[in-house]
Amino acid sequence: MKITSLEPARCLPVPDAGFGALLTERGNLPLESVDVTADISGLIAGVEVTQGFRNPFDVTLEATYVFPLPDRAAVTGFRMEADDRVVEGVLKERGQARADYDKALREGRRAAIAEEDRPDVFTIRVGNILPGEHVSVRLTMSQPLPYEDGAATFRFPLVVAPRYIPGTPIDGPPAGDGVVPDTDAVPDASRISPPVLLPGFPNPVRLSLAATVDAAGLELRELASSLHVVEEEGRTLRLRPGERLDRDFILRMSFDASTSLQLHGPADQGGTFALTVVPPPLESTRTPRDLVLLLDRSGSMAGWKMVAARRAAARIVDTLTPQDRFAVLTFDSVVERAFEGLMEASDRNRYRAVEHLARVDARGGTELLEPLRQAVALLGAQAERERVVVLVTDGQVGNDDQILEQAGGALSAMRVHTVGIDRAVNAGFLGRLAGLGAGRCELVESEDRLDAAMDHIHRRIGAPLVTGLSLKGLEVEPGTVTHLGSIFPGVPLRVYGRYREGSSVTVRGMAAGGPWEEQVEGVRVDNPAIRAVWARAHLRELEDRYAMGEHDLESRIVQTSLEHGVLCRFTAYVAIDTRQVADGGPEHRVIQPVEPPSGWELPQAAPMMGGGLTAHTAMMAMPAAAPRMRPAQPGFGAAELAGGGAPDLTGRQPPMPAPGAPPSGEPDEGIRWRRRGGVPKPGPRPGSGGRLGGPRFAPGPRPAGRLESVRPQLEAELDRLTALPAPDLLYLADLGSRLAALAEYLGGEEELTRLARELEAAEQPGADAQALHGHAIAVLRALIAGTVPPPRPKPRPGPLGDPSGGGQPGGDPSGGGQPGGPQPGGGPRPPFWKRP
Repeated sequence: MKITSLEPARCLPVPDAGFGALLTERGNLPLESVDVTADISGLIAGVEVTQGFRNPFDVTLEATYVFPLPDRAAVTGFRMEADDRVVEGVLKERGQARADYDKALREGRRAAIAEEDRPDVFTIRVGNILPGEHVSVRLTMSQPLPYEDGAATFRFPLVVAPRYIPGTPIDGPPAGDGVVPDTDAVPDASRISPPVLLPGFPNPVRLSLAATVDAAGLELRELASSLHVVEEEGRTLRLRPGERLDRDFILRMSFDASTSLQLHGPADQGGTFALTVVPPPLESTRTPRDLVLLLDRSGSMAGWKMVAARRAAARIVDTLTPQDRFAVLTFDSVVERAFEGLMEASDRNRYRAVEHLARVDARGGTELLEPLRQAVALLGAQAERERVVVLVTDGQVGNDDQILEQAGGALSAMRVHTVGIDRAVNAGFLGRLAGLGAGRCELVESEDRLDAAMDHIHRRIGAPLVTGLSLKGLEVEPGTVTHLGSIFPGVPLRVYGRYREGSSVTVRGMAAGGPWEEQVEGVRVDNPAIRAVWARAHLRELEDRYAMGEHDLESRIVQTSLEHGVLCRFTAYVAIDTRQVADGGPEHRVIQPVEPPSGWELPQAAPMMGGGLTAHTAMMAMPAAAPRMRPAQPGFGAAELAGGGAPDLTGRQPPMPAPGAPPSGEPDEGIRWRRRGGVPKPGPRPGSGGRLGGPRFAPGPRPAGRLESVRPQLEAELDRLTALPAPDLLYLADLGSRLAALAEYLGGEEELTRLARELEAAEQPGADAQALHGHAIAVLRALIAGTVPPPRPKPRPGPLGDPSGGGQPGGDPSGGGQPGGPQPGGGPRPPFWKRP
């Protein structure tokens, strides 16, 4: 066995590391700390989030961090601090903000930019951080707190969980720096797919979170943190030191809310109002219902989430009465039905449905659009019956906009309830779906919480107390009032809007016993957060309408965002230092890996491959079309992955395309590091070439031979290799590490192992880039065709260590998607949110 000596200076121990953990150049991550400070007053929280970055390299750095925020938070401020300099961010149209940021980096100035990619997923980039320098960025926001059954909830997400990305890969530079390629269904997939650390990696980020609670004159009866241990200091609760960024922080506060109308702004000039109406003591009348229950059985639901989802679905079936009709659909990459069509909710049929649910286990990918289409088709247009869709899922999908565009219109004519089950749930998307159908979104973060949540769900699925709501009295500005929805038992009505004049409002609607109304007198308050919360809610509704096809709203969205100083998907905050600190743009770029979400079944251990320190590397290196029966992998969940194919990062089984579809898929590379002069650098990421659509495979017979199981990966690697504009020794070395992982998976395939070793040696002095490049192409073609690979040619003489043709494939280093960038078909590349 060959033993390589390492320099002691490169193997310093990490203070908080476990036994055997070392600090190496591959473990240098730019994000040092995340500090969250929340001031909660009544049903609104003001929050400041400070992220600390450090450059551990000896060259200038650009750090990228993809992180979550509460989906209803209004981001109203952005600040960058470095070298005793404070730079306030400016909110601009997103394309302009990106152009200003890139220009500043080219001129050698520090800069930072904050962008929204989903209602609860944001990206910060900080550029030209000097070697050894610390830079902090601060976001300021306000968020409303949901209130139900006597308790308000402050939920602060701390990790972006992996999301299922459907669709076909698209050409061109990636929109972001993530590890999943952009597709026609999710054109910004590379912006919402940060790499994931391997489980057990030493805690790389210091997390602090403090929440100060003021009940605003109400009697605060109880405080409860459901997923974290907190320490109480007076009215402030602090997270116990040492916690990781791997699950949502959830704080529940029990007190009695009251009906109120808050008016913010000058008495004679109008302003913003916030209306809260406590549910009246009315009885609801149950009308016959047609209900379709959709249960997500994808791989990300494995473990406790699948158990909780089955229990929740069975409880929902139990709420039905004989006058109702229902259907139960379970879905992953395919949709299965408990029975055909809508059936009467008799005891026998409900028993059959529960039996079907009891057999459901996690597998496959989260193909959500098709079950929603089937639910709409089943419910049809029954005017005399209430049409209800109930979705039980973790919501971890990336094609939010595609789903809204293709199914949102039909769902808005029905009542849609969503039940989100996860410790890092996609609350933004589930809330959007429920809002479309005037339904409710219930979030379940643990099995302990399930019973209480099911009590809520039982009442929400019943008929609302009051429907057909309208406001009279205030002269409101047209088109500014947020969605009125309906009044449900235990859930206060919350409405925001802009008004011109008035001091009271009358809420009118239709209850079971006839017309209902309530008059509410206004109280003037000096609380700017009300305006910010309204602007965020209003922008969210406009963005949803845009996603559903109203593309003429773009200018209105941008104008509203800039006028009220609230970040949205079409704008961005940018902070630019006036002082030049470097000769040009950053010499090194790193995207911060995120923690594996708590409660997800991920591998417990995996080899350190060329992909670096990410779970993406460990899990995606497995082939997309593995033998049908294989030993269970630790952390992948049960051996029910019997449909063939390796799971992706989430533990999902690959989706099954239609018969005859071409096989596709490749091992995801995670973060690939390139070393030049002892400094790791991100590897090239070809933007086209190949079938990069994640782990998918085509069913049907395959020729004999072990290499057949990894043919899609070999084809993808060949496509990417031939797409390189010039041979690159560093890319070839990275390719060798990925091929070595495939060879190891096959148990040591001889020819593939030999090629991997030859390529891994590409960084040694004297390597011939041109010859190795051609040899790799020839061997891969032979392996794919099933012929004998050619021998390696003798090296050509040349300068030692000359990385001939070390060009890097195209790609926008700033995150892509910027107007004016290259487009394969010629012409400017449109912003990512406008791409098909």
